[in-house]
Amino acid sequence: MTITYEWRGDVDNSALNKLHAEGFDHPVGQTDWRARLQRHSLGWGCAWEDDRLVGFVNVAWDGGVHAFVLDTVVAQCNRSNGVGAALVRTAAEGSRAAGCEWLHVDFEEHLRSFCFDACGFRETAAGLIAL
Repeated sequence: MTITYEWRGDVDNSALNKLHAEGFDHPVGQTDWRARLQRHSLGWGCAWEDDRLVGFVNVAWDGGVHAFVLDTVVAQCNRSNGVGAALVRTAAEGSRAAGCEWLHVDFEEHLRSFCFDACGFRETAAGLIAL
């Protein structure tokens, strides 16, 4: 099957809630993703296998030159074949086209290789406050 990628694609709330639940191991929610994305995001990347959503990445931003990768998720059956990295490339291209100069990502330790090796992020000093 061929995977296609789309920047600011037409997101179906139900499909994205199911994918998010599968990827982050929680019950299927009722998030209004369309409203959230329109209100808070610079853009988002979608990965499609035929007409099925198999991957997603959200890109928030500061309204200037900084964009932030959030919620990168790939369906179980499509993992480990480059879909996540291609989604991050889609996010980088969309962010660059919007005039951003930096794309940031926070990640858990088990995603270090994915972020640095597969996606090309480089390590920086950063801080975090748990709220």
